Amino acid sequence: MQNEFSRRAALKTIVLLAWPTVLEQILQTIVQYVDSAMVGRIGPHATAAVGCTATINWLINSSTSALSIGFLAYISKELGARRPDNARRASGQATLAALVVGALFTCLALTLSGRIPLWMNAGEDIAADASRYFFILYAPMLFRAVNIVYGTCLRAAGDTRAPLRVNLMVNLINIVLNYLLIYPSRPVQLFSLTFTMPGAGLGVTGAALASAIAFTFGGIGMAAVLWRHPLISPKGTSLRPDGKILRPCLKVALPCALQRFGTSFGYVAFASMINGLGTTAIAAHSIANTAESAFYIPGYGMQTAAATLSGNCYGAREPQRMKRLCRMMIALEVLLMALSGGTLFLSARMLMGLFTPDAAVIDLGARVLRMVAVTEPVYGLAVILEGIFQGVGDTKSAFCFNLLGMWGVRILGTFISLRFFGGGLTAAWGCMIAHNLLLGALLLTRYLRGNWNPLKREMNQLQEVAHGI
Repeated sequence: MQNEFSRRAALKTIVLLAWPTVLEQILQTIVQYVDSAMVGRIGPHATAAVGCTATINWLINSSTSALSIGFLAYISKELGARRPDNARRASGQATLAALVVGALFTCLALTLSGRIPLWMNAGEDIAADASRYFFILYAPMLFRAVNIVYGTCLRAAGDTRAPLRVNLMVNLINIVLNYLLIYPSRPVQLFSLTFTMPGAGLGVTGAALASAIAFTFGGIGMAAVLWRHPLISPKGTSLRPDGKILRPCLKVALPCALQRFGTSFGYVAFASMINGLGTTAIAAHSIANTAESAFYIPGYGMQTAAATLSGNCYGAREPQRMKRLCRMMIALEVLLMALSGGTLFLSARMLMGLFTPDAAVIDLGARVLRMVAVTEPVYGLAVILEGIFQGVGDTKSAFCFNLLGMWGVRILGTFISLRFFGGGLTAAWGCMIAHNLLLGALLLTRYLRGNWNPLKREMNQLQEVAHGI
């Protein structure tokens, strides 16, 4: 009876932490869908112009997010150990980190915006639009960095609802401005009423402006929430670098940042090779990635809960609770991703049709979506295990495994298949799937061996000392 109660309590804790993040991911994905559908109605040219720099977006955002993982691990551990003052000081150092990283990426992105589409092998017909889109999108990078880093700090403190509310506001602003800025003024009929809907008719540029304005509001909103938080508000803390806080945070964050930088740079190389396949392949790849993102929601929604809970258990020195929670989260994750993958397989063609009327793009995109759908449970397993490891500060193993899979399997395999065997988008996605399968297998092996768990290592050391005595 006690075990039954413990399982119920554990499941309740997981759900309470995970559901706002899952809902937030759903809302963000809906906005991605709406963005892609709105741009897609302009034509494959516009879709390709927006999509050709998407992997650079991942590179910048994931590197910023990786930095915040160090603060997540530290804050969740300190709160689990009942040391809220240290957690609050860490949020002050997170402010410093967000300012530095935001300013750095702003300068780099704006300086290189004219060259990035060319490096991405974009055709001359889309390079100018792609460059303009990228420049506008990253003008407010400082606000984006604040949104990402502060949102992670709040989730580390167990507050997943406030980031949900802020990002809901961001999404609504983005959708409304998309509608007003992308299309020209046009007659609209609502029931029996007909009126003129004003519009700027800016196309791809309008989509970039809408996102940039929304990101600015998001950074301001997330900052306002964190500064009012009762436990981890950085108000009154020093913005000077504090080695006692930064060293353990950076010890976790740097391998994670290098991993995400390395894998994201791999995505850039991967997309660059695909961009050489022509406009149809670029559009199909971009739309399929957007469509597939909805089916990663259970994985990434649960990952935040996994990192927070494993960090809390580590700080509170509760190995049995950690073991129970990890097993439950893994089982729940695999089940959810199996359902997600089955839905993706059955709805692949319909999803592609939401974003483009082009038959060739729909056929190619549906084919690769069905390929990847059958491996969703393995990918979900990799995502949840990364979250568990991040919470206890083990980011080096994921760094090594991801780089091995990305560069040794995905990039090398894609290069060989396209260059020497004349493969197309399906061959490239086959290499991507092989990478995901290898990553899942390697992370699962490490989890089963238990080397990632610092509490297990501490217990083993105590036993060795006891036997020595």
